[in-house]
Amino acid sequence: MEIPERKFKYFDLIMASFVAILIISNITSTKITQLGFLIFDAGTLLFPISYIFGDILTEVYGYKKARRVIWTGFFLTAVGSLYIGLVGFLPVGPGWEFQSAYEAILGFVPRIVLASLIAFFAGEFSNSYILAKMKILTKGKHLWSRTIGSTIVGQGIDTGLFALIAFYGVLPIDVLVALIVSNYVFKVGIEVLFTPVTYWVVNLLKQKENQDYYDTKTNFNPFSLSEKETQ
Repeated sequence: MEIPERKFKYFDLIMASFVAILIISNITSTKITQLGFLIFDAGTLLFPISYIFGDILTEVYGYKKARRVIWTGFFLTAVGSLYIGLVGFLPVGPGWEFQSAYEAILGFVPRIVLASLIAFFAGEFSNSYILAKMKILTKGKHLWSRTIGSTIVGQGIDTGLFALIAFYGVLPIDVLVALIVSNYVFKVGIEVLFTPVTYWVVNLLKQKENQDYYDTKTNFNPFSLSEKETQ
């Protein structure tokens, strides 16, 4: 018997916010910045929020819903990158003298986005999978252990892949290593710092949506786009 899909009040809003954060962080990753002893791409300031959204999606709505959002972000980011690249090849109009600036900054975006898509795919699905499994093991208790534990693994995979694909051969090795370490520490730190906010949002959504999903019978194949369940 096929179970009809439930409609949720806040799911689309969370998905739209998730995708917006992903696209903005990809574009701003073209700038390398330094705050104190930390060296990182500027997109790192915003990107960790996408993992918090991923935690909230998996915790409240389940892995299947999170998988849908991850794929949505993946495809829309790819489309945005292709369009940015296409615009760079369009003929320059009279009086517009910023083609070189466009190419110097946004011309680097396709490699950034390729790195981000690969890293994002591996990191987000690892994060969502681990959180869903830990929720079952902890019987829904100790949310902090799931959000932080899944982030430690997911962000480790994400950060390493992104930095190597995006900046290997562009940055000196010592700067690349510093970038990876700084990004990883910063991202995990943001997850820890925002734990009280994550608790508040998760509890609020569970109450408002009347939903607290456990992935006991979930197909965790990241390439399966079906959300239908049978019983």
